[in-house]
Amino acid sequence: MGLQGYVGNAEDVRRIRRQEKQRESEKKKFDDLRAASAANIDAAGLRQFGAGASEAIETVFKNETIGLVTREEFVSKRATVQERFEEEVLKRKRQAEEDARQERLRQREKKAKLAAKSKLSFEEDAEEDNEEAKEEARPASASRASDSQPQKVATLGKNPAVPTDFLRDRDREILEEDMRRQLQKEYQLRQQVIKNEPLNITYSYWDGSGHRRKIAVRKGDTISQFLQQVREQLAPEFREMRATSTSSLMYVKEDLIIPQNVSFYDLIISQARGKSGPLFHFDVHDDIRVQHDATKEKDDSHAGKVVDRHWYNRNKHIFPANRWEMYEPS
Repeated sequence: MGLQGYVGNAEDVRRIRRQEKQRESEKKKFDDLRAASAANIDAAGLRQFGAGASEAIETVFKNETIGLVTREEFVSKRATVQERFEEEVLKRKRQAEEDARQERLRQREKKAKLAAKSKLSFEEDAEEDNEEAKEEARPASASRASDSQPQKVATLGKNPAVPTDFLRDRDREILEEDMRRQLQKEYQLRQQVIKNEPLNITYSYWDGSGHRRKIAVRKGDTISQFLQQVREQLAPEFREMRATSTSSLMYVKEDLIIPQNVSFYDLIISQARGKSGPLFHFDVHDDIRVQHDATKEKDDSHAGKVVDRHWYNRNKHIFPANRWEMYEPS
C-alpha cells in the first residue's frame, strides 16, 4: 500500500512507512522459513540408512553362525531378534511422529500469534492517537480478546501419510548399536560356556612305539595346558617324563605339529584339517563308508602323538617323523 492520496501530517507519514517496512521484514522471514523447511531433507542421508540397518542385522547373525551353534539355535535367535527389532523401531517411530505433531502445533500457534501482531490496519493507525486514552481505561481482558482473533496462516510440516522408514534416524541408530552390543555380549557368553565344556582326548605317547592313553580337558584349554596334564599323567610310569618340561613336549595331530598356544576350541571352530584327517576330532574312528569317493575328504581320525622334542630332533629324518610339518592356522 502506497501513500498516494493520503492526507496527514509528517509524523503520520513516517509512522506508516515504518509499518510498511515492518510488514516487508515479517514477510521475508516467513519466506525464508518456508524455503529452509523445503531444503531440509538430505538426499545422501536418505539412502544411507536403508543399507546400514540391513547390513548391521545381517552382520550380527553371520557372527551367530560362528562356532558350535545348531540350526535350531540360529533360527530361534533370528526370530527373537527380528521381533525385538521391529517392536522397538515401531515404538520409536510412533514416538517420533507424536513429537513432530506436537512441534507442528506449537509452531502453528507461534506463527498465528506473530501474524496477528504484525497485521496492521491503516484505519486503526489513523485512530490510534484518539483511542490511546480509551485503551488505557479498557480492561486487560477486553484488549486480549481483540488481539487474539484467529488468523488463517499457511504452515509447512510433515505429511503423516508419507513413509519415513528410509530416513536417517539418530534414535534408531542408537537402538541398533545397543542391540549389536547386546548380541555380541550374548555371543561371547555362549562361547565361554562352550569353552568350559569337557573334552575327552585319546593320545599316544610316542617314543618309537605308541603308548595310548586318554585324558579329559576343557575345550578352551590350549595345547600347552593339555601337555602339562599329559606330563603329570605319564610321570609315574615313564621316568623321562619326570625330568622334562611342558615346553619340551610336542603334540602331533594328523601329521601336523600343533603350536602350544593354539586351543582345542580354535581347532574346532575353524574345522581345521591335517594331512591325514580332521584336527577337530580327538577320539579315534575310521571312515566306515562302503564306497570311498576320492573327491571327498575322508573322516578318519587318528590319535594324536605326544612326543619329546629331543626324540624328534634325533629321528626327524625317518618315518613317521619325516612326514610331520608345522601347523599354520592361516
